[in-house]
Amino acid sequence: MVDNHISSNSMPAAIADLPLLAATSLQKSFGGINAVDQVSLDVCRGSITGLIGPNGAGKTTLFNLLCNFIQPDRGRIVFDGEPIEHLQPHQIALQGLLRTFQVARVLSKLSVLENMLLAAPHQTGEKLWNSWLQPRQILQEEKQQKAQAEEILASVGLAHMRDQYAGSLSGGQRKLLEMARVLMASPRLVLLDEPAAGVNPTLIKQICQHIVEWNQQGITFLIIEHNMDVIMSLCDRVWVMAEGKNLAVGSPCEIQANSEVLHCYLGQ
Repeated sequence: MVDNHISSNSMPAAIADLPLLAATSLQKSFGGINAVDQVSLDVCRGSITGLIGPNGAGKTTLFNLLCNFIQPDRGRIVFDGEPIEHLQPHQIALQGLLRTFQVARVLSKLSVLENMLLAAPHQTGEKLWNSWLQPRQILQEEKQQKAQAEEILASVGLAHMRDQYAGSLSGGQRKLLEMARVLMASPRLVLLDEPAAGVNPTLIKQICQHIVEWNQQGITFLIIEHNMDVIMSLCDRVWVMAEGKNLAVGSPCEIQANSEVLHCYLGQ
């Protein structure tokens, strides 16, 4: 896979030191209940960062706020130095901030390859008149995008299923497809919502290996996950939420030893 990402080593120090994503004092209420209550969070450029907490802690709501799937009641979100809370979800995606879902979302009646090709951004053929004005460019782009899609599918072990309906994939394979499809959009930061949920141990290991490989290629990750082995083995830093609020932040070792976190999870 071609690496289109700029290494932090090539950036001015002042930029490289800034968080890639920073959310400040985010608030979201539903029916008078604070699902996210004054939450702040930042994700360092080039990191794999974890987000954990009990069920109902507000983690997925926070993801939805970060991508503006739902708008915050108040608070600020800055991505790569620019505020994004006013942007539409597709505009945020074009900036390089993308997400997956706890239950993988695929277009079941399209093939695996077609799912991949639909994710490619800035396609000349999206505009009808370009079919007449720039047919050669469209054909060249389609050739390049197909080659890229097939390369990514091969890297996640789905190349042999390229022509099968996406709806025929297992739950774990759908998660791999969703993650592979995100790569077609050249992301800078990917929000992964429980990538290991409902996945067999063999596929969990594969998914973790892919996350590490993609991170080494320059992609930053923020991961919600209940599988603590996954979080503790992958993450540089871990944020903890409880009852819609920030509870703790630290290294995996610090979080494992944090008495407030232990009480929240285990009642100890």
